[in-house]
Amino acid sequence: MSESMTIAIVDDEEDMRQSISQWLSLAGYNTETFSNAQDALHKISADFKGIVISDIKMPGMDGMAFLKRLMGIDSALPVILITGHGDVPMAVEAMRVGAYDFLEKPFDPDRMSDLARRATQARRLTLENRQLRRELSDGTVLIRKLAGSSPIMERLREDILDLAQADGHVLIDGETGTGKSLVAHALHACGPRQGKKFVQFSCAAYDDEELAARLFGPPFEGMPMPLVEEARGGTLCLEDIESLPSAMQARLLSLIADQDPADGTMPVRIIAICNNQDPDTRCEDHIRNDLYYRLAAMLITPPPLRQRGEDILNLFSRYTDTFADEYGCEAPEITAKEAAQLLQAPWPGNVRQLINLAERAVLQNRRGIGSITSLLMSDNSEIQHSLVTEGKPLKDYVDAFERMLIDNTMRRHRGSIAAVMDELSLPRRTLNEKMAKYGLTRSDYL
Repeated sequence: MSESMTIAIVDDEEDMRQSISQWLSLAGYNTETFSNAQDALHKISADFKGIVISDIKMPGMDGMAFLKRLMGIDSALPVILITGHGDVPMAVEAMRVGAYDFLEKPFDPDRMSDLARRATQARRLTLENRQLRRELSDGTVLIRKLAGSSPIMERLREDILDLAQADGHVLIDGETGTGKSLVAHALHACGPRQGKKFVQFSCAAYDDEELAARLFGPPFEGMPMPLVEEARGGTLCLEDIESLPSAMQARLLSLIADQDPADGTMPVRIIAICNNQDPDTRCEDHIRNDLYYRLAAMLITPPPLRQRGEDILNLFSRYTDTFADEYGCEAPEITAKEAAQLLQAPWPGNVRQLINLAERAVLQNRRGIGSITSLLMSDNSEIQHSLVTEGKPLKDYVDAFERMLIDNTMRRHRGSIAAVMDELSLPRRTLNEKMAKYGLTRSDYL
């Protein structure tokens, strides 16, 4: 989450408000002061991007009443209360109600800064987790996360929408790092089971006895209900389906066969993810035929990165911009040679590998050392070999590099056509033609 945290300071004494505000501002925090709790409540809502520091004794609504109101708005909002020497019992009661911590007057400013640091970190994590939960329940957000404008990615998004509505069991196969888990979430969130339970489970994480208990029951003492029951009405996502022992594959097949779709709705939708790491075998080599064909009646395979053409450069550019912003430095500029090498690389780790490479490129550029070529060459011998063999036609490299340059420049100048024309030395008509050719629209950059 890129937004900085705000510390709301509530105290009826102006000198105290200003003193706390100045100290925290010097420590690098954004602050907002309020002379009473009522004014602060007008500004603080659920998902407030910050924390609250409040005096416990104030006229009108005191700190305890204020705390209870805040807990009603958002029980996870960190509230630090400032107490007088005789107010410690009240502060202990405040902790029971939900206060994050308290400071006793006269307080140590360094302790206040430390408390503020820990409270803002906790708040940031809470808000990030909430945003993630929202995204995992919003099919449109998840579809957008499958970024890329290549035809093969357009087809993937269309396939997800089609299979999501079909509501049958699905097998997701493909290479590591291609976004199979994200596809599973999107299938659930875009279909009729959106808002119902999505239970994700790795078949490779348990021994046989515990695996059987977790999936089908009866559970061991103290264990939660079996996953097939927990996911009833929703989706059960089984990762590493190829690791499921043969006996449990038979039980899963029996479960699927016993489901009665007479009313058109299966009790549990199963999405199986195959993470086969052996390049010499296929997913179906690890799954009994009858179960495979039950699941693979709806098969979806996210494409490997090396097949996605100019998406490679666009994604690399976006991720280097993101990491440069995060680390407070400039993103590395990509030369034509490096662009060609990125397009030629086999990407055995796919998008996950590209993200890692983008971060390393930014860190390397911040220190003023190395190049993208050196990073690619250091990844593995397969990449080294690919960089010295023939790849795609020259026109493909030129088009992809040209599109990336225009896209980057448009984003940097926030859609200013005049600035882009000046930097790239292109006349207006030529720029318009190239933007139309590559599907770039000025409104996307404003």
